[in-house]
Amino acid sequence: MRLEYFQLIDRVVGLDLKGGKIQVEATVPTTSTIFEGHFPGHPLMPGVLLMEAMAQTSGWLIIGITQFTRMPFLAAFKEAKLRTFVTPGQTLALAAEMVHEGSGYAMTKAEIRVEGNLVCNSEITFKVVPFPSPEFRASMEKVAAAIDFPMKTLANG
Repeated sequence: MRLEYFQLIDRVVGLDLKGGKIQVEATVPTTSTIFEGHFPGHPLMPGVLLMEAMAQTSGWLIIGITQFTRMPFLAAFKEAKLRTFVTPGQTLALAAEMVHEGSGYAMTKAEIRVEGNLVCNSEITFKVVPFPSPEFRASMEKVAAAIDFPMKTLANG
């Protein structure tokens, strides 16, 4: 996890395109400039970054389901709940499941767990559009490689 760069996913650990599910992992860094202000002497992972991590998890699921032809852009959170604090050094188990995909939108249910305990969850809506440029898609393919996104799964459906 590289908080300052909004890179909140460390690795994809499971992708089921037919079932519409993804599992990823991310470890909150033990040090980050973000913790200098959130909060001095009592570092906590900002809730908004937990929400973003769920959105990124869902986004990778959508990219996989659309066979890397479309890019999801966050549109809305619904029923979002932050249930407990996350501290530096904790490993997050993130999961997302497709609820609806079509008409230019996708909806997922996503959650984060730490040591099996639910930390937060939400329904998330995305606007899904073609990649804005070949360069942007190429940069996303580099990120996919860095997080062990199983590109071979796309070929196999």
